[in-house]
Amino acid sequence: MDLNKIYSFNFPTAIRFGTGVINELGNYLKDNNLKRPLLVTDANVANLDFFVGIKNTLEKDGFHIEIFKEMHKNPVKSDVLKGGEHYHQTDRDCVIGIGGGVAIDVARAIVLRVNHTRDLFDYDDLIGGDKYVTGDVPHFIAVPTTSGTGSEVGRSAIISEDDTKKKRILFSPKLMAKIVFADPMLTMELPSFITAATGMDALTHNLEAYLAKGFHPMCDGIALEGMALIAQSIETATHSPDLESRAKMLLGSLMGAVAFQKGLGIVHSLAHPLSSLLDTHHGLANAINLPYGMKFNYQGFEDRFNRMALALGLGVNCGDKVVDYLFELNKKLKLPTTLSEIGVTSKHIDTLALLAEADFCHPSNPKPVNKTDFKKLYEAAL
Repeated sequence: MDLNKIYSFNFPTAIRFGTGVINELGNYLKDNNLKRPLLVTDANVANLDFFVGIKNTLEKDGFHIEIFKEMHKNPVKSDVLKGGEHYHQTDRDCVIGIGGGVAIDVARAIVLRVNHTRDLFDYDDLIGGDKYVTGDVPHFIAVPTTSGTGSEVGRSAIISEDDTKKKRILFSPKLMAKIVFADPMLTMELPSFITAATGMDALTHNLEAYLAKGFHPMCDGIALEGMALIAQSIETATHSPDLESRAKMLLGSLMGAVAFQKGLGIVHSLAHPLSSLLDTHHGLANAINLPYGMKFNYQGFEDRFNRMALALGLGVNCGDKVVDYLFELNKKLKLPTTLSEIGVTSKHIDTLALLAEADFCHPSNPKPVNKTDFKKLYEAAL
C-alpha cells in the first residue's frame, strides 16, 4: 500500500481511500448537485479541529451547513427522531455521517426516518421491518473517523429503545452510503483508549465473522486479511501512531464490517448487555469479553483457530495460543481484562445473562449457547 496514493474500490459501496481524500468531499457534493448537507456527528467530534476544518471548508465553498450532534453514547430512538426533525426543519438535501459507529449509525437511521414515518422500530429487521422501507431516502455519505465498527460500509443501524435500552436493528440495502471517504488522517488524533477499544471491536468483528457458522468463503478470506492488518498495527496505532498503522487499522475495520455480513457470535452477545445495562463503550465491552468467548468456541474448531493464529502472526498450528494472545493484547493496549474493572458485580450477572440470551448475535455462533453458558462466561470474566 502506497500511502502517497489515493485508491478507489467498490466493496460493497464506492470507497475512496487514502491520505487527504476528505478534500474531495466538496467536489463530490457539487457533482451530485447537493448544496445543503446535514453533518451528523457526536458532540466530541464536533469540537475537534478536523471536523471544524471540514465544516469551514464546505462553507467557504458555498455549501449551507447544518450540524446534528445530539446523541447518546449508545444511541436511542429519540436521538434519531430529533435528527429527522432537524433535517426537515432546516430543509436539508443530504446526510453526511462523520465519526465512529455511533455517529454513522445515527446518520443512517436519520436517512431512514426522513421519508419513513411509521414508528421507528416498525422497521426492525428482526421482525421483518425491512419490508416497510419502500420510499426514497436522502443521499447518504459516510466519513469514518475511527477504526472500529466499520459502519460506514454497512446497511444497518443499531438503535436502542429509550426506556428498556433493548437494541434494535434498522436494515435495508437502501441505507448503504452512496460513497465512503476513508481518510486515515482523520483518525490520527484519536486518543489511545478510543484507538484501542475501537480497534478491538474491529478485531472482534473479523474473528467472530470467520468463526460464524454457515458457508461464505468470501467473508472468510476478508476476515483473515482484516485480522492480519489489525494484528500488525493496533499496538503502534494505540501507543505511537503513524500513518501506516492508522491506514491498516482503517482497512481492517472496513474489512471486518464486510465480513460480518456472514454473522457474529457469542462475544457480541456478551458485550451488548453491558452497553445496555451499564452504558459501557461497545468496543471496550467486546475487548474484555473476546478472550472468554474465544475460549468457549475453541474446542471442536481447532482448524479454524489454527488459521486465525497464522493470520495473527502466532505461527503454524498455533490455534491454542489465540486466547492467551488476546488476553496479552488487552494488557499491551492498557485495556481491562476483567468485568469487575468496569463496575460489573455479581449482582449484575443474572440480568446480563438474560439479556445476552435474548441478543440477536449468538445464533450465528459456531456453538449453541444458552443462559447458563452466558452466566458462566460472565462469572469467569468477573
